[in-house]
Formats: sequence, structure tokens, C-alpha cells
Amino acid sequence: MQCGESPATDQEVSMLSERLLTTVVRSMTDKTLALHPVPTGTLPDPVPGRAYTLYVHVPFCERLCPYCSFNRYPYREERARTHFKALREEMRLLAEKGYDFESAYIGGGTPTVDIDELCETIDYARDLFSIKEINSETNPNHLIPSYLDKLKGRIQRLSVGVQSFDNELLRQMDRYDKYGSAEEIFERIGQAAPYFESLNVDMIFNFPSQTEDILVNDCEKIATCGCHQTTFSPLYQSNATTRKMESVLGKMDYDQERRFYYILDEILNGGESPFFERRTLWTFNRLDENLRRRQNLEVDEYAVAYEECVGVGSGSITHLGDNLFVNTFNLEEYADIVGQGRLPLLGCTDLPRRDLMRYKFLLQLYSLRFDKHEFERDFGVSVERGLPVEMAFMRANGAFATDNADELTLTPAGRYLVVVLYRQYLAGLNNLREQARSELTGVEHDLLFGDGTEK
Repeated sequence: MQCGESPATDQEVSMLSERLLTTVVRSMTDKTLALHPVPTGTLPDPVPGRAYTLYVHVPFCERLCPYCSFNRYPYREERARTHFKALREEMRLLAEKGYDFESAYIGGGTPTVDIDELCETIDYARDLFSIKEINSETNPNHLIPSYLDKLKGRIQRLSVGVQSFDNELLRQMDRYDKYGSAEEIFERIGQAAPYFESLNVDMIFNFPSQTEDILVNDCEKIATCGCHQTTFSPLYQSNATTRKMESVLGKMDYDQERRFYYILDEILNGGESPFFERRTLWTFNRLDENLRRRQNLEVDEYAVAYEECVGVGSGSITHLGDNLFVNTFNLEEYADIVGQGRLPLLGCTDLPRRDLMRYKFLLQLYSLRFDKHEFERDFGVSVERGLPVEMAFMRANGAFATDNADELTLTPAGRYLVVVLYRQYLAGLNNLREQARSELTGVEHDLLFGDGTEK
């Protein structure tokens, strides 16, 4: 059986398993990811010798995509400059607290929405911390020489949000007019790739109006556009974005999601001469001898590369120990609190020990190999004793290609089950963001939920 092949005899079982996982994980995240006040009012001190990554959130976009639940606002120059200034001050507060970072991930929003402020922030972060490499997100309209020249050397790994090379889908997402046609984006990617050690193209599959032909064309464009890496993540939503997304894009079809995952997996990584090698469940690296020297420079999601990360910026999320900490989503409040010399924490959520075990289980399987010895060192019990129900479910569904005393690896069916798990975990984080967004009032609320104009 080929790597991307879905066993026909297991099709109905796979569909039922997806439904069960989606329902169970949704229920668990709704109960666990609930915000409450931070008892100490600040983050815990860093643990000596522990590696952390810095997540920098830039909450501004030229267009607000209907499926996105991250903290983001329509770009306004004055507000953005105020936020960038506060970002740098929040970094300084972390440095005073003893935190240091060897890598940074800049997300959004659109980090490159104000290129000069972004460059100043990157330079300041490198002065404060021991940062060796920086990954940043961007949009296709910023893949132009005036931007690329400034990012060269500052950014080692750039990730551009394309989502699809289908012009009609781009129009549905309100991305065509601002970010360019599929043909323009394709050309810009090839021109931008030489500027960076790794250029990743972010794609989404399972748009309601996406067809198999569109998906195949997207895969073919990825194979020929010149990028070093691609991520194909499934479309996921939060409770709050469901209605708006369905009104714009249509209703989600999870049977289609499963079929599409096997199709793209087979095109990119299957057959006798695959274009890419699989790095994670939905990340693929180009097979090129000249790029193998860059194997440690791939664009990884920051939560996978480092289990503990510290977020700065309005709406960022920090993961330390048993807790998730959420910064305020209110831009004015964020700048005011940081200006007073305090960390702008809105609330936190405790992760019970079993949920921490599940989180470890999920992240390692997302990375395609689960280390049983590492799990036992972290939690003092074997994965079989710590997560008996989860292990029984995965085994019953034929999820493991390797299952011995040392490790777990995944079958094609197992990879899709973990896609479902990770998709629902990310949807749960979106719901956590919606709890924070519900606190917005006044100008901030009007800017986001109204017509986008200042009152």
C-alpha cells in the first residue's frame, strides 16, 4: 500500500473515528481551556537551563480573513506604531525578568504590515536576547524587492500565507484584490526564495468549495513554485467564526477533509519520485540535495519546536509549565499596562496533568515519532498507564506503524487521526481567543466587529 493510500475497507471506520475524535476533543478543550485571573499577576520566573522560544504577535492585517480567529485588527498606521513600541517594551520587561531566547517566531496578523517597525523590533530583540534565528510570517503582496531587501539577513525563515492558487477561492477569502492573483503570487514566490535560508508556503485544504481538481492544481503549483517547504493545514474554525465562515465559504465537510489529506499526501510524498519529504503531519520539505544542508532550518510551528514559549504582543499566548497565559486583546489596554512596567496578562488556564500528557502525546505524534522513554521521564509513568484510553483507541484504529518499548510511529490512517486531534486542539485555542475577544468594548470592539472605521 502506498503511503498516501486510504484503505477502502477501513473507510467507514475512519469516518466514525473522525466524528468521535472531533466530538470528544471539542468537549475536552471547551472544559479545559477556560480563562481565569492570573494569581500572581505576572509570569513565573524562567527555569535555569531551560530553552524557550519567543513568540511575537503583530495583530494587524490589510484584510481580515473570514476563517481566522487570531487577534487581528484592520491596519491603522498610528495604532500599529504604538503597538510595535509597546512590543519592544514588553520584550525588555521579559529580559529584566531573566528570560532569554535563542529563536523567535513572529506571527499575526501580518508581521510585515509595517516593515520599518518590524525591522526595528527584530534588531531590538537580537540586542536583548541570544537569538540565532528568526521565523516570520508574511503575505504575498509583501514579496517585493523593497520589503525583501530589508528582511534579508534579519529573517532566516519566511512563511508566506498563500492558502490556495485558485483565483476564485482567493476572491471568496477577499484576498485576490489585495494580495494578488494566483499567477502573480506564483511568480513572487520564485523571486523571493533566494533571499532566505528557508521559504515556506502556507496552504489550506478542505475549503467547502474546493474540488479535487483545485487541490491537485495547488499541489502541482507548490511543486514548481520554487519554495523550500510547504505546510498544508486543514481548515479549522472556532465557535465564533463558524457562522461568518459558512456564510462566505460554505459548510465544512470532514469526509472531504479525510479524502483531501490522502490526496495531497500522495502527490507530495508518495510514488517512486516524490517532490517532498514529510517533516510533520502537514509540513513537507523539498527533496533537493542542495537543501539537505539546511535540514535544521525548516519553518516549524513554534509550539512544536519548543514545548514552552513566551508570547509578547496583544493577543499572544504563552505556554509555561501547567499553564497557558493570554495577553489582553485590547490594544489600548495593552500599551497602557506595558507602559506602566507590567506584563499585560488578561488571564490564564490550568492544564490538568492528564491534559499535559495528551498535549505531549499530540505534539510528538504531530512530529511523526513518539518517544516512550521521554514521556516516562516527564510524567513518571508509561504512556500505556498514563493514557490507557487514548492508546487503546489508536491501536484499535490501526494508528501505529511502530509500537515497541521505545517508540510509536504512524500509519497513513494514524496520521489522519492525529490531523483530526491537532485540528481540534487548534480550534480549542481559537475558542480560548474568543473568550478574550469577548472582553472588548468601545473603540476596540467597533474597530473589529463594526465597519472597521474609527469613531
